[in-house]
Amino acid sequence: MRLLLGMMWLLHWLPLPLLGRLGKIIGAFLFIALRSRRRITLTNLRLCLPDLSEPERHAIAKQHFQAYARSVLERGILWWAPRARLRKLIVVEPRVPLDVIASGPTILLCPHFVCLDVAGVAVMLESPLCSIYTSQRSRVFDDALRKGRTRFRPIKLFSRSEGIKPIIRAMREGLPFFMLPDMDFGAKDAAFVPFFGIPAATLTAPARIAATTHAKVIPVVATFLPDYRGWKVTFHPPWENYPGGDVVAATRQMNAFIEARALEAPAEYFWTHKRFKTRPPGWPSLYDQTSADTGPDTIPLQD
Repeated sequence: MRLLLGMMWLLHWLPLPLLGRLGKIIGAFLFIALRSRRRITLTNLRLCLPDLSEPERHAIAKQHFQAYARSVLERGILWWAPRARLRKLIVVEPRVPLDVIASGPTILLCPHFVCLDVAGVAVMLESPLCSIYTSQRSRVFDDALRKGRTRFRPIKLFSRSEGIKPIIRAMREGLPFFMLPDMDFGAKDAAFVPFFGIPAATLTAPARIAATTHAKVIPVVATFLPDYRGWKVTFHPPWENYPGGDVVAATRQMNAFIEARALEAPAEYFWTHKRFKTRPPGWPSLYDQTSADTGPDTIPLQD
């Protein structure tokens, strides 16, 4: 792991177009090598984008691996590059909503796109924040990640096991909550609501925290700029009357928003995650038995 971090540090000095192209080459190799993750990705794409042809989904899957590998290499820039370089490479539209953050509790809702770390940096260049953090298996990588994410502003990072009380306290102290809402953490504190028409165990915490704190919910999405020019971080308008009186309906609204953003940049959404791992009681797994990979190697999608 120290070797990998050393390579990331050395590579972050490269011009972004060169670093990005190197990431795409590595991603193309990983698409072939990581059979299990490729199967998960193609399964998700078949479930969520059934109107596309198999070659089209295969192309998106390969592009996703390339985008993910590129984002990992480019993370070195986020961790070690000076502020001036980051400000040149990160385009924020329309701006970091400091006025909303200053006005009261705020949730910055950031779906899992491969560039999500860029969104965090865009905020931290202007404001401290709080978030939930899962420790990495490698202590060396965990330390580098923490230092990289906290080098500009103080950040309060909480474990998921601590629950939502420390998050609510931090929000009431004026820290925006940078929240990643769209991974499958099981049925606890979740509702089965559609994601691309498939029942998905989805955390209701965004709606519940917003209801408890009267927080404004501002979605933020980070994507690549074309031609390796950097990244775009888009802050969408705060959701009005969210969550209303129905937490499940609000959670469904959140998923619908994420669906729409994923369709805008399908190769950049995090398809390698088992988004439908948790199933309603009695429903069969969607990942244990899947159809064959119709890529060039024609490897079955069953491990």
